[in-house]
Amino acid sequence: MSKRVILGISGASGAALGLSVAQQLNDMGAELDLVISPAAERTLTEECGAGALATVKDFANTCHDIRNIGASIASGSVPLAGMIVAPSSMRSLAAISNGLDDNLLTRAAGVQLKERRRLVLLAREAPLTLAHLRNMTSVTEMGAIVMPPVPAFYLRPDSVDAIVTQIAARAIDLLGMGNPQAQAWSEI
Repeated sequence: MSKRVILGISGASGAALGLSVAQQLNDMGAELDLVISPAAERTLTEECGAGALATVKDFANTCHDIRNIGASIASGSVPLAGMIVAPSSMRSLAAISNGLDDNLLTRAAGVQLKERRRLVLLAREAPLTLAHLRNMTSVTEMGAIVMPPVPAFYLRPDSVDAIVTQIAARAIDLLGMGNPQAQAWSEI
């Protein structure tokens, strides 16, 4: 299986999730294609600090302009393990759910679905409207995995960073690339 992964970061709160996914994929030696929305650029800076955007870009092998729908990752002929959108805004989820390939992030996600590759969406919103739930159902029926970033409280995390790291690792594990990254449940 390819160790090349697309990471999309959209503008929902939870930018640290995208940063953690990028770092963990880098640590695994995966080749990372990165697509960041303009709203995500702002959210990364506001939630993670002034250097966060540069840091996440440093983890990537290739940074794609979200307006470039002709990028390599917009084609099904490019071998990939799959794609993670972390976090996934409800706007991005709705666009993917309805096949609106209106930017590279949503186009690349649509390509994963048509090629029957893994697409993991860390859907970030609360509470949820009926539109959100219907879009989640629709994209799940198409083959995506909707993974709201819910903490694994049973692991008794001692910090927000521990929660973010576990959620990001769990998302990576859902791509099925090999050795599990997330801390597993064990009986007490």
